[in-house]
Amino acid sequence: MLPETPGVYQFFDKTGSLIYIGKAKNLKRRVSSYFAKKLTGKTRVMTGRITDIRHIVVETESEALLLENSLIKKHQPRYNVLMKDDKTYPWICVKNEPFPRVYMTRNVIYDGSVYYGPYTSVVMVRTLLDLIRKLYRLRTCSYNLSEKKISEGHYKVCLEYHIGNCKGACTGKEKEEDYNLSIAQIIEILKGNIFIVTSHLKGLMERYSGEMKFEKAQAIKEKLEIIEKYRGRSTVVNPRIKDVDVFGYTEDGEKAYVNFLKVIRGAVVQSHTIELIRRMEESKEEVISLAITELRQIHESEAKEVLLSLRPDVQHDSIKYTVPVKGDKLRLVELAERNAIHYRLNKKKRLAGHKPANKTRKHLENLKKDLRLSELPVHIECFDNSNIQGTSPVAACVVFRNGRPVRREYRHYNIKSVTGPDDFASMEEVVFRRYRRLVDEDEPLPQLIIIDGGKGQLGSAVKSLESLSLEKRITVIGIAKKLEEIYFPGDSVPLYIDKNSMSLKIIQQLRNEAHRFSINFHRDQRSRKMVNSVLDEIPGIGVKTKKILLRHFGSVEKIKGSAGSELIEVVGLSKAAKIIDFFNIIS
Repeated sequence: MLPETPGVYQFFDKTGSLIYIGKAKNLKRRVSSYFAKKLTGKTRVMTGRITDIRHIVVETESEALLLENSLIKKHQPRYNVLMKDDKTYPWICVKNEPFPRVYMTRNVIYDGSVYYGPYTSVVMVRTLLDLIRKLYRLRTCSYNLSEKKISEGHYKVCLEYHIGNCKGACTGKEKEEDYNLSIAQIIEILKGNIFIVTSHLKGLMERYSGEMKFEKAQAIKEKLEIIEKYRGRSTVVNPRIKDVDVFGYTEDGEKAYVNFLKVIRGAVVQSHTIELIRRMEESKEEVISLAITELRQIHESEAKEVLLSLRPDVQHDSIKYTVPVKGDKLRLVELAERNAIHYRLNKKKRLAGHKPANKTRKHLENLKKDLRLSELPVHIECFDNSNIQGTSPVAACVVFRNGRPVRREYRHYNIKSVTGPDDFASMEEVVFRRYRRLVDEDEPLPQLIIIDGGKGQLGSAVKSLESLSLEKRITVIGIAKKLEEIYFPGDSVPLYIDKNSMSLKIIQQLRNEAHRFSINFHRDQRSRKMVNSVLDEIPGIGVKTKKILLRHFGSVEKIKGSAGSELIEVVGLSKAAKIIDFFNIIS
């Protein structure tokens, strides 16, 4: 029996897997709604799988929201909203150690160090670190600067000290209290509280001026100018808007995008957008509730006011939720919504650019440009010859369409009109046979032919195309292996394409595929001849028996090494006796 109190409910299926987590102001009423009304779509499918229900009671609805969010992140149930975020965003770490270092990292380690972020822009992180290094002379070494090691003189100052980037804390030249004062100011900057730092520096500058320490006062003044220059880069709306969190919302089908802006003293100091995928019929209000909870936890925000365009379904008592209708607060909400929309459009554009079809077209357009072709080479064919000292000469043709191999259209050829090792004549024969057939059968011709070889093989291919009157309808090139030179008909000067370009990689892929296909066919031909020449010499062994033998043993060598009893079992006593006698097999 479920209580009529706030809490979190969990649905499990018959395998014991957690499939859904939800929050409720009234657990009994909320869970009952899944079974008391007519449901549609994914909700109906989910409820049909529920075999067990568990619940956790909490004090308030806002506590239920926080617990729901942490449980969803931990278990990631199948039917809950999926929060998609880049876990490799950079953070700025203030290390938990004596004389803390301040640096960028993508790995959050729970060792007591303090992390600020995540930042969606590495440029922003570097800008902040650059500002910090201009203002404060911090150490960058990874030494253990314990009081004992410093007093015992374990370390010596490095180049950073000599060029003025560090004060030499490793040798006791800087007190830890002074260093920690700088760290405290850095933390305020990272929190966005630049006003606190500038107030302290202005007071210090006035004190130094009053004490006639003008050089120190000038150094403080330069720091203030650096801070003001940095502040000038921030989006400033209204200094009277103190400390608020702003959320912008947009959606596209099942995907929702929420942008978070951190505003301190009217200046936007941080921005972060997350994507949420709705797996059930969650409302906008439910999605924005989850997003607000998640983003405020990530950024450890304690702002007492939240600006947004729609009210969440659960509101924390300690937070003021404002839906502005005019003024600077409305401008901030509109800015957050524009950021969310920009993120959505940018992601869609990136995904479109990564689609294989789009990438392939771009590569083919580059190939067209590099080879100065008149049309896009969506259909490319490549030829290669293969023979060993003139024996079993063969050739192969491979076909690529839209940058991908179409293996069902590959063709291999036994050379018929050429005797001996004559690559030029073999290429002429194969190209002629291939395109005479395409012309006779009225098949589409390729936009590009690639010949594996230099000027000689290319010339032979062109001769065949000319005899078919195709030389002006198809572009043909040759690629010489040694320097990857590209040859065009009638031009003795080769073209050199950038070794790292996709154009050359496409040509090489075709050349290598043709070579592989040709070599494999040549190897098969030689093996077949070798098998035929040996087994054909055995009297009384016909084609059918040869097939049975090769199917069972796999090769002539294994037939020679087999036992007589195995041969009798495979082909019978009479034929086995002939094979045993021929190969002198010991039975």
